Amino acid sequence: MSWARALKQTARSGLRIERTKLTPLIALRGTAGVAIVIGVCLGLGNPVLAVSSAFGAFSAGIATFQRSWRPRPVLALGVAGGLSVSTFLGYLAAAHFMGFLLLLAVWTFLAGMTWAIGPVSGLVGTQTVAVMLVTVTLPTSVTGALAHAAIIAFGGLVQATLIVLFPIRPWGRQRDALADALAAEADYARRLRDDPVAPFDPQPLMDARLASAMTPRQARRRPIQLHGPRALAEQVRPVLAFIADPVVGVPPEGPERERVRELLRAAATVLDAVAVAIRHAKPVRLPPEAMAVIEVPESGPMLSGAARRSALRLISLLADAVELTDEPIEATRPTTESERGHLLRPSVPKLVPKALRSLRREARWSSRIFRHALRVSAVAAAGYVLGHALPFGHGYWAPLAAVMVMRPDFGQTYSRGVARFAGTLVGVVFGGVVVALAHPGMYVNAALAVCCVLLMYLLLRTGVSVTSACVGAYVVFLLGIAGAGWEQTVQERVVLTLMGGLLAMLSYALFPAWETPRLRERLAQWVEASGRYAVAVFDAYARPAERRPRQVREALLDARAARAAWEESESRAEKEPVRHRGLSLSAAGAAQSALSTMGRVTMIAEAHLPDRDAEPSPGAQAFVDELRRSVEAAAQAVRERRDLDWGALRQTWQKWDGESEGRGGVALRCADLLVDALDDLAQALSRGPGGRNRATR
Repeated sequence: MSWARALKQTARSGLRIERTKLTPLIALRGTAGVAIVIGVCLGLGNPVLAVSSAFGAFSAGIATFQRSWRPRPVLALGVAGGLSVSTFLGYLAAAHFMGFLLLLAVWTFLAGMTWAIGPVSGLVGTQTVAVMLVTVTLPTSVTGALAHAAIIAFGGLVQATLIVLFPIRPWGRQRDALADALAAEADYARRLRDDPVAPFDPQPLMDARLASAMTPRQARRRPIQLHGPRALAEQVRPVLAFIADPVVGVPPEGPERERVRELLRAAATVLDAVAVAIRHAKPVRLPPEAMAVIEVPESGPMLSGAARRSALRLISLLADAVELTDEPIEATRPTTESERGHLLRPSVPKLVPKALRSLRREARWSSRIFRHALRVSAVAAAGYVLGHALPFGHGYWAPLAAVMVMRPDFGQTYSRGVARFAGTLVGVVFGGVVVALAHPGMYVNAALAVCCVLLMYLLLRTGVSVTSACVGAYVVFLLGIAGAGWEQTVQERVVLTLMGGLLAMLSYALFPAWETPRLRERLAQWVEASGRYAVAVFDAYARPAERRPRQVREALLDARAARAAWEESESRAEKEPVRHRGLSLSAAGAAQSALSTMGRVTMIAEAHLPDRDAEPSPGAQAFVDELRRSVEAAAQAVRERRDLDWGALRQTWQKWDGESEGRGGVALRCADLLVDALDDLAQALSRGPGGRNRATR
């Protein structure tokens, strides 16, 4: 992709306004926290302190809107703690230009590295840099610095207290995640009626699993509706895929297919009803026709063989989902030991070793996180120097704008840069016009600033340009409390924001960390993870007595994580102005389709694992051994840009098919489909005459 096209696409992305569900009560609660802090400081007769202290409550409020499964009071307090430390250090060093510049560079580098821990940690790190830059007073003593740090912490404490005192829709995020997973299953069932091999995005199931991980205290208080349905959703998906598949399920046409369509329609209705009940904490409401379909008639579900067993399993799972969801909402139970090992979220102190390991893993030159930390550190220092060299006040706005828009990937950095400048221009012009025409006093400016905060919280998820406009006006009114002239504020804010955005964009062009060259490595990791999942499933057919369900489950989770990493990398690479480096977009799409089919086939095979007392299958054992070797060789071939060869695996399957004499069952048919999917993968990545990927090296 050319630079012109990449810049055009990122600009459009940044200026796009999303339609999203608004949360007015939560926005009001967060705004109340900011208003309380400003009101207290104004009551003490210190407008300058009100301006600087409002940042603590403002940033803590923003953190509570992030997509984190941690309790909201913990997020607010964590942000307040980080802001207090950065405020204290910033005030101590602010009187010495070179000392503050060195502190800013080091602190910004550490904040950039926090993206290795997660997006919420990265955002908190960015906020700590911002509050360090927003230094409007210069205390001359350690006591003064501690006082300002305490005021910043007070803002976070106020937000946390309001969340505890005025809970809004408790467990709402967990309910939404589980409901979204069930709704995705319902949509999948509907699509299977018309397309028996329809794809399914496992991301809602992954989100539901993350939402189910809780602290010990949360686990003791969790509503019973949030206990069982997630596991049922995981079990329903392979059963739906199995009965719909025209190869291992029922024929494409005929009375059995019609019965399957009825079951799929009823399953979609039941899953949607359960999702609505969980989302709104209400009993399940099902239409009579759906109940009639999922009730097992005396003659059975009118199917035969493996399809009949799958239909009975589906009916049982749907009945369990309805029964579990109809439990009293307030009833709770302790988590079991098995859940305790996998679903309990560690406390914040126990996360420290994990965070340190993540930081150590990314501390290498090739890491995009490490490069981002170096990049943002250099830009913050350069912006601070330039901001003070120019004949404006508030020189910190240039590095502040740069730090707030910079992200570890090209697309977000450029789109946020364009959106922030456009939104800031609109916001400061609006605020300047209001101040110029109305000449509001100190308390009116404070009220207008609080109104801007309310709008920003309310529209936080609509886009960066909208929130930047709200923040731009907020800054004008906030500085008006301290008596800053609107003419100077508007001019400074626009010019320095533009400078900061240009510095951020220029830094990525000069010192990039492109995702495109990493696509082959991501694809190889997905091949390896999908292969391990297939090996774990077919090994259960080869050695039923030794099968371990946990091994299959862990392999499935690894495959999902590898797929998510690939999709994230591909999404970033699509926006980058660089060549594809041997993996074109068409080849990447074909490879993704083949690996998705491989995962679907493996999932179907998992739906009918044999009992432990079943006879071992020598053919399946030979297939597993060859599959393990072939997958390892294929992953290496993907990394080295060589053609994939599944000939030996195809021969092993043919031998197994010949020895089975038509009695191979589900495992043999799924193995055939698996080899076909792998052949499609080889064709997608082939560099030969018939291949799809003939890019030059």
